[in-house]
Amino acid sequence: MKSASLALLLFSVVIPWRAGAAEAPPRRPNFVYVLADDLGYGDVRCLNPEGKILTPNMDLLARDGMRFTDAHSSSAVCTPTRYGILTGRYNWRSRLKSGVQGGMSSDLIEPGRLTVPAFLKQQGYHTACIGKWHLGFDWKRQPGAAAFGDNIEKGSEGWRADFTKPFGGGPLGAGFDTFFGIAASLDMVPYTFLENDHVLEIPTVEKAFPMTVDKAKSGSTRLGPAAASFEAENVLPELTKRAVDYIRSRAQAASAGQPFFLYLPLNSPHTPIVPSAAWKGKSGISPYADFVMQTDDALGSVLGALKEAGLSDDTVVVMTSDNGCSPQADFAELAAHGHNPSFTFRGTKADIFDGGHHIPFIVRWPAKVKSGSIYTGMVCLNDWFATVAEILEKPVPKEAAEDSISILPALLGKVTAPIRNTLIHHSVNGTFAIRQGPWKLILGADSGGWSAPKPNDPASRKLPAVQLYNMKDEGDELRNRQAEEPETVARMTKQLLKEISNGSTTAGSSVP
Repeated sequence: MKSASLALLLFSVVIPWRAGAAEAPPRRPNFVYVLADDLGYGDVRCLNPEGKILTPNMDLLARDGMRFTDAHSSSAVCTPTRYGILTGRYNWRSRLKSGVQGGMSSDLIEPGRLTVPAFLKQQGYHTACIGKWHLGFDWKRQPGAAAFGDNIEKGSEGWRADFTKPFGGGPLGAGFDTFFGIAASLDMVPYTFLENDHVLEIPTVEKAFPMTVDKAKSGSTRLGPAAASFEAENVLPELTKRAVDYIRSRAQAASAGQPFFLYLPLNSPHTPIVPSAAWKGKSGISPYADFVMQTDDALGSVLGALKEAGLSDDTVVVMTSDNGCSPQADFAELAAHGHNPSFTFRGTKADIFDGGHHIPFIVRWPAKVKSGSIYTGMVCLNDWFATVAEILEKPVPKEAAEDSISILPALLGKVTAPIRNTLIHHSVNGTFAIRQGPWKLILGADSGGWSAPKPNDPASRKLPAVQLYNMKDEGDELRNRQAEEPETVARMTKQLLKEISNGSTTAGSSVP
């Protein structure tokens, strides 16, 4: 009788504990998304073994995670790509149909549109943006001052803003809990740090910076409003420090069950190319190469902070770039050292050719992703939204992430069919291209950007109106097959027009 009572007591104690354990939700990972600015595919050593720039931390990330060899930004320039990353929507569905915004432009992300940080906040995440925003703010203006447009403003036009008043919109309006960084590219005004909804130091002087340090003939950034203490070369170190501090500050909460999302869009190696004193000459190649190495070191600091906090295994780390490398890097100088930032791809940043949008993409998630793995299929930076949702086993609302497809099957090594059958590309002047399997169709005769043949050049007007390339057989995009494959041109043109007019290329949900 006593043994029966003891057994009953043990049953009543043990069973609730087991039930509670079974009901405990699985541990949710942190997300750290590091976005370099104008970093070429060929600049990353693990992707380009012939490259001459050392990138040990990116290489380490790839060794411990997965490399994607056919990853693309949704645009060949920065503002549009950032829109796609945070919304899961093709950039050309926004009001910005070509070009990029300036630092004084208004919010590009539409009011009420669900973003990755807003979605993650709904799941209990803490969200932070540290770095270059470049998606607009609601700046308060001086009395009678004209509104800012979506174009890059002349530097002096920045004085139309009233920097003493809090601004609206920006990262906080897009769903981030906290923000520290700069308004746009570091060659655009205002030259001052921003925090949450205000300017940290009010601009009181005008400044401009050399496009490339120690190169007098490289030109300079736009002359305009600047904080007296603001110097371009201090931006990357400060963003790195802030990112490390953020990880440390969130470590205890993350370990206790409140994970975080850190979006870290760096200012480098975009112009002004300003490696810190400790990095000048490190590469033995050029200031641009030095700046790439410093960018890699920033990633190393972030990885070190995660390791120190004991969060490495529970954190998904993404390292990528917003588009291809800019001609400002001085391709001729790099080529003299045997280095090509565009790898084997044709063109550069801004182009519809692959050099404009074929970018490095590396993901580490020790708990799930096999170390040293490679995925060779097409993926797009827009796919971040759906991937996060599927990792958390949460549906994406049908009105959100219209062009995002989860890459989780690739990360888990469970791909049974291509993740993407179709991918749409976009250049700085609004030229479209579409990839389907090995074929790439460009609806234009020229580069759509900054490489030859340039738009409106006399030579370009003599070329066929469309370009068709077999990217599997001839990835250099030099042999135009449009005349040989009229049916392929017709089929792909029809598909592109359909996907543009449909308003969505996905079912709108990453989880059935």
